[in-house]
Amino acid sequence: MAERGRPRGFDADAALDRAVEVFWRQGYEGASLSDLTEAMGINRTSMYAAYGNKEDLFRRAVARYAEADMAYARDALTRPTAYAVVEAFLRANADALTRADRPPGCLSVQGGLAEGGDNGHIAGFLAASRLAGERALADRLARAVTEGDLPADTDPVALARYVMVVSEGNAVHAAAGAERTALHATVDIALRAVPGHDRAAPAPA
Repeated sequence: MAERGRPRGFDADAALDRAVEVFWRQGYEGASLSDLTEAMGINRTSMYAAYGNKEDLFRRAVARYAEADMAYARDALTRPTAYAVVEAFLRANADALTRADRPPGCLSVQGGLAEGGDNGHIAGFLAASRLAGERALADRLARAVTEGDLPADTDPVALARYVMVVSEGNAVHAAAGAERTALHATVDIALRAVPGHDRAAPAPA
């Protein structure tokens, strides 16, 4: 049964995907309700009925982005070694930041760059979202320490933070126009700081 306020033929997931792109390109503050509803192909009444207010819509857009566009991060955590986890994440991240069919950069970074009159709610929400990913990576790296894959003196929390700093820095540069090859060159350097890099097979040319 259709939710009250939705017009017939309303595809909630497709409309949410279009909202993701608007927020991605313009950020939370820069995306007006008119921009959003025009892109989504619905009116404000339908938007409020289906998603709630603008902040509610943004939170759902970020969840959608995490599910679809960040699937590579979850896949990276399944790799057999810590080095492979980090390399898979940073390589796939560099590719995702420069996809031809998506806006450059990262929604979770760009969405909150411009601080507005929301008392930092959006920036805080995005920071918490990124921190959740960082903690998942730290947990995986801690397991690698326990298993002897990483040296016993490795700080998994600090290493996870380092990886995320590289990822987020690449996102900012991608949004500014950096090409994929430049991001991968940064990844090449960053990987040298990861224990196990000297045992890893060379990346394909």
